[in-house]
Amino acid sequence: MQTLQRAAWAMATAVLLNACVKVNINDDNGGTGGGGSQADDPNTTRVLQGSYERNITLTGGTYTLRGYVYFQQGTTLTIPAGTIIKSDISQKGALIIERGARIEALGTATQPIVFTSGRPAGQRQRGDWGGVILLGNAPTNRPTSPAPLIEGGVDRRYGGTIPNDNSGTMRYVRIEWAGIAAEPGSEINALTTGGVGSGTTLEYIQASYGNDDGFEFFGGNHDCKYLVSYATSDDDLDFDFGYTGRIQFAVIQRRPEIGDTDAGNGVEADNDGSGSSATPFTRPVLSNITWIGSNGNPATHANENFGNRWRRAVQFVVRNSIMLGWPRAGFSMESVATYNAYNSGTSVWRNNIIHALAAPYNVDSVIARAITGAKYGPNPLSAADRAAMINEGRDAVRVKAEGEGNTVAASANDLQLEDPFKLDGTPNYLPKAGSPALTGANFTGLDAFFTVTPWRGAFGPTNWMTGWVSFTPQTNTY
Repeated sequence: MQTLQRAAWAMATAVLLNACVKVNINDDNGGTGGGGSQADDPNTTRVLQGSYERNITLTGGTYTLRGYVYFQQGTTLTIPAGTIIKSDISQKGALIIERGARIEALGTATQPIVFTSGRPAGQRQRGDWGGVILLGNAPTNRPTSPAPLIEGGVDRRYGGTIPNDNSGTMRYVRIEWAGIAAEPGSEINALTTGGVGSGTTLEYIQASYGNDDGFEFFGGNHDCKYLVSYATSDDDLDFDFGYTGRIQFAVIQRRPEIGDTDAGNGVEADNDGSGSSATPFTRPVLSNITWIGSNGNPATHANENFGNRWRRAVQFVVRNSIMLGWPRAGFSMESVATYNAYNSGTSVWRNNIIHALAAPYNVDSVIARAITGAKYGPNPLSAADRAAMINEGRDAVRVKAEGEGNTVAASANDLQLEDPFKLDGTPNYLPKAGSPALTGANFTGLDAFFTVTPWRGAFGPTNWMTGWVSFTPQTNTY
């Protein structure tokens, strides 16, 4: 009976998933992986595939990720330093750590773990595979019964009532060439989390050349340190459905020629898709982030957008950070609920340096109307009145921001970073001697998670990317 039930479940799953995805249920539930006589031992086959009901400990070297690969509740996938996991190209891979499962991906600065395309050097493409998905039992602002399905067509649920839930550890990990869409608006990002709790450790992770977002966090309250998002198509950091975690030390850089059909932002954040007041409100707490746009490069994609885009009733805290070179605005807010949270002090934007090619601050017409009241008369407004109203709203936000320790740089050069816009090789984001970024940070009101620094932005005098980050994954030999 058990075998028949499993066979029926596998057939149903195959209907739900993309036809190229094969999910195999392991009939043998014994062992801890990494050895033994099991026919599906990845250390023998060098392939990860199907759905694992037992612990797997990889021994190192190179493996193929074939199709959607699941680790079920109660299992742990352990990956040692220096391991390379390449996706199969015909059956594009994705790694899904389900609720109650864990990943222990323990790279080092000299031996990072790399998830990448299975194509040879010179032939790799964005979207060659899916990405890494971690699912947990921490709170979101979605219902818990039934819990929501995570995006990407992997047919797994996330979220619960355990704030300190532990989905494992990812440290010194690169995720390259990921990002496939199951359907419009439902994509697998380089790293997706859903309802992941504060017991989880995520640090020293790079997402590069992804075909959707670099990092997208759906609810949960896990923290992150030392993130790199480079050359993504869509958003670099995307927060939804009640994410309330903390992030310190992250650098985001766009490549001008890369973009999506949707607007690409350094941050895109919503409380939910409708801008409701569902709780917990999405409210990431960010410090020491550097967001770098294309700074007027002639090849800049038409959809490169804002450094930060806070919308749909979202709340936020951004401290001690830098944004420069964004084409449309650095800091943008949409929806009255988003503005009200900022105006009341629930949301915080403080001690940041901002540079953008257009207005450093942006608001939508709804916020501008809330700020200016009846001054411009009822809708519909003339184009001139609408522009004047929005400009007045922007100016009001700028006045508030500059009264709270934020400064506007007239040009990207004013920040005096070493070589932040370098596209051929490795950029250098460190501040030069005398840079305004070396001073001006303020951590009053932030908790002990945050390392107190005198500098603003992701870097002071030390480059924490050394040894494990790569800006040239197209030519790397794996």
